[in-house]
Amino acid sequence: MQKPPFRLALPAAATSGARPSPTGPGKVVAAEALGTQRTRLAELDAHLHCSIIGTCLSTADLRRLMARFIDVLEMSDLDIHHEAVRQARLGGPVAKALHKALDQTHAQALQTYARAKDPKALACLWEDGLRAGEIPGAYWALLTHRELTPTLRQKAFGDVHMLSHLVGAAHRADLKRLCALEHETVELAAKLEREKARSEEALGERDARIAHLEAQLIQMRASLAERDAQIFSLDQSRTLRPVSEGDEPDLIALHSARRERAERLAEGAKLEAERLQAELSHLQDYVRALARELSAAEDQLRSRSASTSNENFRLAAQLAGKKILYVGGRPSSTPALRDLVERHGGEFRHHDGGLEDRKGLLAAAAATVDLVVIPIDCVDHDSATNLKRLCARSGVPFVPLRSASVASFAAALTELGKPDDREASPGFSRCIKHS
Repeated sequence: MQKPPFRLALPAAATSGARPSPTGPGKVVAAEALGTQRTRLAELDAHLHCSIIGTCLSTADLRRLMARFIDVLEMSDLDIHHEAVRQARLGGPVAKALHKALDQTHAQALQTYARAKDPKALACLWEDGLRAGEIPGAYWALLTHRELTPTLRQKAFGDVHMLSHLVGAAHRADLKRLCALEHETVELAAKLEREKARSEEALGERDARIAHLEAQLIQMRASLAERDAQIFSLDQSRTLRPVSEGDEPDLIALHSARRERAERLAEGAKLEAERLQAELSHLQDYVRALARELSAAEDQLRSRSASTSNENFRLAAQLAGKKILYVGGRPSSTPALRDLVERHGGEFRHHDGGLEDRKGLLAAAAATVDLVVIPIDCVDHDSATNLKRLCARSGVPFVPLRSASVASFAAALTELGKPDDREASPGFSRCIKHS
C-alpha cells in the first residue's frame, strides 16, 4: 500500500520538535514551551478526533456531556458524535469539556502511560493494551503523550481502525446468534404453553372422570342400600306373619333366591370397584408422567437464561461424553432433541426406524452407544421388539418413551439421572428391560 487510508498528524511539526497551537491552523509553538504538558484534544490533528471520541467515550457519556451545550433531545447518537468532532476541532469550551471528560474516564491509563519516558516504552504499553483489550484508555493516553512519534501514532490509528471492522463483524455475528436464540426461546415458550394446556386438559378430564366414577359408586351404594332395606322389610313382614307348615319350602326358596341375588350384586360391585380402581391408578400414572415431562420442559427452558439449576447440572453430568441413539420419532422434534443432548455434552445419533435408513443398521448402531431411546408412539412394532432384544443382548440400556415429544425425552433422561437411579446403576449400566 503506497499511502495509508488516513492522514498522518502533522509530520512536519513532529520532525521539527514543535507542536500545533490552538491559536489557529498552521501556527506552531516550540516543544520546549510546552514543557512536560500532555497534548490537548484541540491540538491533535483533526482527523484523529473522530476515532478518539468514538473509541474513548461511550455514547451515553457523550450525550450527557453534549447536553450541557446543545439540545440533544431530538438528535441521534451519530449527529451528537458529528457535532462533538466539529466542536473538538474548534477548540472552544466543548473541546475543553471533552478533554476533561476523557482524562477523568481514563485516569488510570494516563497514570500508567505517564511513567513511559521514551517511544519504545510507549510502544510496549500500547501492545500490552491491545492484548488486554483495554483500547479506549490506552488510545487516549498514547495520542496525548509528549513522547509520541508519528510512526507510533500511525500504527495506533491503524490498529483502532482495523479493530472497528473486527468489532463490527463480531457484533453482526452476535446479533445473528441473539436473533436465533430469541427465536428458539419463543418456540420453546410456545411449546411449553402447549404442554401446559395439554396437561391442564388431561387433569380436567381426569377430574371429570373421577367425579363421574365416584357418582356411579355412590349411586350403586345407594341402590344396594335400597335393596337391602327392601329385603329387610320383606323379612320383617314374613317374621311378623305366622309361618305355617306348608309355607316353609316357599320361604326357603325365597331366601335362597335373595341370597343368590345379593351374591351376584356383591360380585358385580366388587368387579366394578376393581375396574374403577385400575382405571384410577392408570390415570394417576398418566398425570404423573405428564407432570414429569412438564417439569423437564420448564427446566430446559429456564436453562436458556440460567444454567445453574440442579436438574441442568444433573442432566449435564448424566449426558457428558455419552452416545445416545434415538430411533423413530418425528422429524420436526429431532433437531431440538439433538440440541438438548449436545448442549449437555452428549453425542446424539438418530435412526428413523426403517423409513429411509436401513433396519439392518440398527444392530451396529445399538452396539456402539451408551443408551438407546425409542418413542413407542412413533416407531413400528417390529423395530421396537428387535431393538429391545438387541439391547438386552449387548447390555445397552433401553428406554421406551411415552411419546415422541421433547418433554418426554427430557423427562426420561432426567429420571435416569436421579440419585436413586445412579445409586443402583451409575452411568446407564442397568437395562431398562429388566426394571
